[in-house]
Amino acid sequence: MDKRLSFVEARKILLSAVRPVGTERVELSRCGGRILAQDLTVQENIPPFDRSPYDGFALRAADTAGAGKDTPVTLRILEEVPAGAVPKLAVVEGTASKVCTGTAIPQGADAVVMYENTRYDPVSVTIDFPVEKGSNIVRAGEDICRGSTLCRRGQRIDAGLAGALAAQGFDAPVVYQRPKVAVISTGSELVEADEIPGRGKIRNSNRSMLEAALKNMGCEPVYYGIVDDRVQDISDLLREALSQCHAVVTTGGVSVGEYDVTASAMAMAGAEILFRGVAMKPGMSCAYGVRDGRVICGLSGNPASALTNFYAVAAPALRALAGDGMPVPEEIDITLLDGYPGESRSARFLRGSLVIQDGKAGMSLSSRQGNVVISSAIGCNVMAVVPPGSGPVPAGTVLKGFLL
Repeated sequence: MDKRLSFVEARKILLSAVRPVGTERVELSRCGGRILAQDLTVQENIPPFDRSPYDGFALRAADTAGAGKDTPVTLRILEEVPAGAVPKLAVVEGTASKVCTGTAIPQGADAVVMYENTRYDPVSVTIDFPVEKGSNIVRAGEDICRGSTLCRRGQRIDAGLAGALAAQGFDAPVVYQRPKVAVISTGSELVEADEIPGRGKIRNSNRSMLEAALKNMGCEPVYYGIVDDRVQDISDLLREALSQCHAVVTTGGVSVGEYDVTASAMAMAGAEILFRGVAMKPGMSCAYGVRDGRVICGLSGNPASALTNFYAVAAPALRALAGDGMPVPEEIDITLLDGYPGESRSARFLRGSLVIQDGKAGMSLSSRQGNVVISSAIGCNVMAVVPPGSGPVPAGTVLKGFLL
């Protein structure tokens, strides 16, 4: 059995090394996707008054008792109350008020009947069925009740929460700053994506891959360029990045070859090495360190390996750095729609896309699962974990996994 840390153990160690970054107050219109840094309590009932959910007539239910096709009840219309206006007259026996969607319920009324369920003219309305008291009235505080908890620190501001904040007048909530995460690519074989690679060179795909992943999780990537496989050069760049950013993600130089010097460079830059290597495939080769509360995530140079380790180990810590109250993705059961033929001495991460069939989460595997096959991550939104020591896994197997 592999003596390296499991990805769960590695993730736990890294999570313990980070704390959320600072906070700032941001205009609500720019807060989509940001993470709250404060608990907020409901200050006002929503809706603030009893209101009508339909265009119709507000009346007293008691006035319709005994109403039927052969015994209709006709009520005198007191007034028409448009949305945004305040009723002027109280509904009394034998009367009704014409109301619109969102109109406050007039005093004395205890039910609303929709227009289409009545017969009416400018002065009267006729109902031919008994109306139940309280029907078609949205009560004050039915949506949100004053004094209750609206949201808590660590929640991400989605469309629903943004609307609720606006309704309460929280026009500039306190949110966590977006962590600045340095991206460093190591490897003498690399050139930038806009260059034509010469013999023995390859374009740097890891930069763009990680920048996209970091942006999607609410971080601000800062690219520090490509550095050759020299300890001093990598160490100097790490020092610079650590002085300016909240965390660093590197790719390359974390295996055991002569030119795999990233871990040594971390130590030279003053970082404590937390662990090297994780018992997982792909993504086994890695090196993680911390200096002054700022983590360095050293990932493999192989794109699929780097991205798998990033999601399994690094991403939860970076989400915690951003203030996310639930940084570890929820574990779900996933049914494989395709079999995986290989053996898995270590935990094997399978990449694929989520498919819902008969109300259950299924996973369609990407065609190729190799360490260097970055195309298999296109459209990938879920990962499943094959337990260590497993043989070939047939279609229909239920595995534990998580959404990306």
